[in-house]
Amino acid sequence: MAEWGRGPSAGAAEDALDVENKRMADSLASKVTRLKSLALDIDKDAEEQNRYLDGMDSDLLSVTGLLTGSVKRFSSMARSGRENRRLLCSVSAGLILVFVILYYLVAKAGT
Repeated sequence: MAEWGRGPSAGAAEDALDVENKRMADSLASKVTRLKSLALDIDKDAEEQNRYLDGMDSDLLSVTGLLTGSVKRFSSMARSGRENRRLLCSVSAGLILVFVILYYLVAKAGT
């Protein structure tokens, strides 16, 4: 029995819509694949950065320990007698001079 309103052109239109639907589904599948690989790359990059930051954290903790010990020794030397104060002033002036020279060298190398 013939269906009402469906002729040869309706079948061709259905086929065209089916082909278009398959093409769009394939396009969507390729986009989903690209997004998945991008998400995996982001995850891998985040894990690498976390490892890097953990390493920096442990390095910073060791430097903090060294600086704390140095400050304690410096403070005890500052609290001691008059002869150590002269030494303390000369060491402080020497350190300031070294930092000024390093700053000058780094600034000159940057330009």
